[in-house]
Amino acid sequence: MVLAAKPYLQRITALFGDAIDWESHPYNVPAVQALESIDFHADVTFFIGENGAGKSTVLEAIALALGFSLDGGNFNVSRLNTAQERAPLAQSLRLQKSFKLPRDRYFLRAETFHHVASFIDEANNRTSASRASLHTRSHGEAFMDVLLGKLKGKGLYLLDEPEAALSPNRQLAALSLIHQLVQDQSQFIIATHSPILLAYPNAKILLFDGTGISEMAYEDTEHYAVTRDFLNHYPRRLEQLFAPD
Repeated sequence: MVLAAKPYLQRITALFGDAIDWESHPYNVPAVQALESIDFHADVTFFIGENGAGKSTVLEAIALALGFSLDGGNFNVSRLNTAQERAPLAQSLRLQKSFKLPRDRYFLRAETFHHVASFIDEANNRTSASRASLHTRSHGEAFMDVLLGKLKGKGLYLLDEPEAALSPNRQLAALSLIHQLVQDQSQFIIATHSPILLAYPNAKILLFDGTGISEMAYEDTEHYAVTRDFLNHYPRRLEQLFAPD
């Protein structure tokens, strides 16, 4: 019998000690307070929720617990850590992993992507004006260059709001790339607001909100419902939005 290698990251469990200050960030976030354990899909797991709901906070804590820098990148940039927060939640997480390690790892964090691009330039002794520099490309082009050039397959990939730099067409291209990498034995954990990315078939979607963390079907998400409603009735919705009080 052949044992499945995926998911590389099977589960996280939160073990909170007695010294936790539940009034301080991130422990005052309801989804973090309710965090017990999360089981990950072998292919794609999405974290969704409003800004401040805790999805990126938990993803960053997972990344730090895995050995990434909070700025993102692969393990070669683990010494880079210019992020203001230090993700204390990571110290409370216990990771359950597969018997087989991923060959490739990458943490893509939109908020600090500029720092990682600068670090890569420095490591390769090139200026930001160099043709090979990510800084010579638009934000979206640089993001796609990373997705196409840095993710090699058979990997564990954490993406924090990758759609922030991508047009709708580029999001579709990213969705296709995610599928190619899943077919090449890769696992993704993605925090996103994108209804396009969320459409990935059979993905596990976890909603972070004021009641905790719960699993949802794609068509039950607010992202799907609001986008579909607006596109189908946009003249009426604009009229309602712009109506005087």
